[in-house]
Amino acid sequence: MERLGTGIGWRPEIAGDVERMPGIDWVEVVAENVCPGHLPESLLRLRERGVTVVPHGVALGLGGAERPDAGRLEALAERATALRSPLVTEHIAFVRAGGPLSVSPRLEAGHLLPVPRTRDALDVLCENVRIAQDALPVPLAVENIAALFSWPGEEMSEGQFLYDLADRTGVRLLVDVANLHTNHVNRGEDPAKALAELPLEAIAYVHVAGGVERDGVWHDSHAHPVPRPVLDILTDLASRVSPPGVLLERDENFPGPGELERELAAIRGAVGQGVAARSGNARAKRSGSGSVRGAGSCEPARQRVALAQAAVLSSLVAGTPVPEGFDRVRMAVQSRALAAKRADVVAKVAPELPVMLGGRYRAAFLTHARKQPMTGGYRQDALDFVEQLLLTSGQRERQHEQLPLRELRKWWLERSGPGPRSRRPAVRLARATRRVLLRR
Repeated sequence: MERLGTGIGWRPEIAGDVERMPGIDWVEVVAENVCPGHLPESLLRLRERGVTVVPHGVALGLGGAERPDAGRLEALAERATALRSPLVTEHIAFVRAGGPLSVSPRLEAGHLLPVPRTRDALDVLCENVRIAQDALPVPLAVENIAALFSWPGEEMSEGQFLYDLADRTGVRLLVDVANLHTNHVNRGEDPAKALAELPLEAIAYVHVAGGVERDGVWHDSHAHPVPRPVLDILTDLASRVSPPGVLLERDENFPGPGELERELAAIRGAVGQGVAARSGNARAKRSGSGSVRGAGSCEPARQRVALAQAAVLSSLVAGTPVPEGFDRVRMAVQSRALAAKRADVVAKVAPELPVMLGGRYRAAFLTHARKQPMTGGYRQDALDFVEQLLLTSGQRERQHEQLPLRELRKWWLERSGPGPRSRRPAVRLARATRRVLLRR
């Protein structure tokens, strides 16, 4: 595996700081946030300097019951080619559920949700990983995720699940030590046990990030400094194997470059401590768990996983009952977190809405989220939100009399069509007609 070194997550907000930061060997970019034909100038400059750029996908849903979408795989492949990347990474998670396999409405989580560590889910994940590997021009690595809730009836530990996944598919692993800490706090899982069970030779690189604890729940926020327990897990990992690369993730509340450089120095120090403590004796490899199965058809498993995931996601975003065996308190926390994330992301993809609605934006959106699950992407979610405001404005005049309905209607009309608004007279007449119909 290529040695990557020390890296940082590239984000537009800190692009200039990253370019000037010393000791950066590589960067990771969210794959869905870049366009292959219009790469940011900052990324192009970094690449020309010899800095490796790795696309990190967040929307494929390899842990979902359905086979990976061919269009999403093609998009990942295009980004890997455009960035001249040595590998592509994604997550062991499901992000949508419903549809033909479960005979239920299709729903989007807008977030990475944990797959059950069962043999059915492993069979489905392995087949999905193989499909992705065949479609991508470079090797694939998959990441363990953080979770707020656990599935009842799990048959494997996280380490066993990851070991068998790598053993059956040859996929590389992106080990997120911050997520191991999150699962320790939220689900009582031992990070050292997970590391002991991993196939260390399969590690492609490591993620390090910060979070925050609220009401006994650890939130993997990527918006806070890296805490000492996460660095300790990194040291433990480095005492077992030399990671090919280590990367600092930060997605919000970006500090100044000095603080980011201090965090990178702490990460290098944690790795150095692990290397110094590493024994010269070869560590015994863990034997297989006995759960490995062949690559036969997994259609029955897909259907069982589809039904389970649809029930879970529906309870989180559509208000249906929480399935038997799940912690209802934790599921409520996850449900609120999903709605809050929808509000935050929609505010970013449609920044005009918080400006138009002011302090009423968040409460109005959370009301919308409780009644309307997300069935498409975040841009469609923004359109659905405004459409709902417009449709209910006449029914509940007191609540909406202060809303800027004219501006909201104009915004919605501008973006709800198949293409940009035309200034031709005939098209303008058609738009005016739509406005009249909408008022009725």
